[in-house]
Amino acid sequence: MDTSVGRRKVHRNIYYTDAGSEYQHDVSMYKVPPSNSIYLEEFEELAVERLQLLRILEESSAKGHRVYSEDWKSYIKEELAKEGLKKFLRLASGYCSQTELDFQARKADYISHYILRVAYCRSETLRRWFVNRELEWFKLKFLAQSHQGFMKFLQLNDFTYTPIRPEVKEKLNHDLYTSTAIPDREFNTTDFFKVPFTEVLPLVKGRKVFLKQGYAYIPTSDLIVCILSQFRASLNESLLKFNSYLPRLDDDRIGNLLENLHYIHTGDVSYEDTQDALNPANLDSYAKQFFPLCMSTLFNVLKTQHHLKHFGRLSLLLFLKGIGLSLENTMELWRNEFTKNPKIDSNTFEKQYAYLVRHSFGQAGARVSYSPHSCLKIIMSNVGQGEYHGCPFKTWDPVYLKQKLTELGLGSQAVTSIVESASGGHYQVACTKCFEGNYGQAPASSINHPNQYFSEAVKLVKEKQEKKH
Repeated sequence: MDTSVGRRKVHRNIYYTDAGSEYQHDVSMYKVPPSNSIYLEEFEELAVERLQLLRILEESSAKGHRVYSEDWKSYIKEELAKEGLKKFLRLASGYCSQTELDFQARKADYISHYILRVAYCRSETLRRWFVNRELEWFKLKFLAQSHQGFMKFLQLNDFTYTPIRPEVKEKLNHDLYTSTAIPDREFNTTDFFKVPFTEVLPLVKGRKVFLKQGYAYIPTSDLIVCILSQFRASLNESLLKFNSYLPRLDDDRIGNLLENLHYIHTGDVSYEDTQDALNPANLDSYAKQFFPLCMSTLFNVLKTQHHLKHFGRLSLLLFLKGIGLSLENTMELWRNEFTKNPKIDSNTFEKQYAYLVRHSFGQAGARVSYSPHSCLKIIMSNVGQGEYHGCPFKTWDPVYLKQKLTELGLGSQAVTSIVESASGGHYQVACTKCFEGNYGQAPASSINHPNQYFSEAVKLVKEKQEKKH
């Protein structure tokens, strides 16, 4: 799978017409690694979307839904729709048709599965979690299939299960009937298959199958157990192989994402410019009191150096937009600070920098109003020399991080805990602990967005002030 740092200028849907492709069915055994070229941005998006899917599967059980029950299926589909994961929702609905949308959904499913194989092959704990979630996803898609879809899956994957002959079924009629829970009205029309008992050990353990001379006789509905068994074995073997290949993976563009993916909070808070209007006179005070470390750093650089490179400017101005600073006041702030730089006069500012401000507010270019960057986007951004837009918990040296946290007035125990989390790659956990250290109370939920940090900090401080009065 090739990745490119280039960004696609025109997004076009692609039709897949090769009949032998791996994208012909909603349910896949993921036998062959994908050979598609993929842009780096797409790679990151697919990885995070797949993680969101697997987290939804995990949360469904934590909320008390019995796995594979109708409530469980409904909850997952509702969450997929809520999170905007339309491609995965399509696969969970069992359409299994041959439209462009189907091929696009299967391609995303296939590639994202392999991306997470690389991320989750690193330890026994990660492998076990990944395999369990992937088995649930596999079976959810499988159960949604019609009989026609089921038969097509068997054909595409070269499964040669053949029903026992009618006379054999008649001879074993009583044993087959008493060993399954098939309703009377369906028993006569149900096919049974003879398979080695080792392929259906869960059924053997639950005493839900008729055994004879080392073979199990199972109804069509239980073939999923055989298929899942083979899928599990194949996936486990592949993960071990991938783990052995890790030393060869030396790509800074994706290495950090893959190494820390499991610890990234995928829940995103979409912040638009819907906050109450912010008085620009309060901005300096707010920056000291309520800004997360990433944004207070950018703000301080703007105030002291009177300049920020492109991604730093974009990240900070979208954050300020999200907390309620108007276009007019944002423009005034950037103009005032940048023209303090001896290399930038008013004309230079208008020619080189004013456009980005208007563009971010949807007043120039495609006229799309952009949302502030989430923690995930900030964490995954590349930070070059002289740039400050990354996550401090990731980019700062532990010694420097410890120094800056101490300057903020955090206690030594809190500082040590934050630095340990950051050093372990748990950047959002470190930010959440920083919030708790600053305000003496944990946020309502783990920090996954700078604007969430700001909003919760303002709310918490106001509540404490009201209690005093």
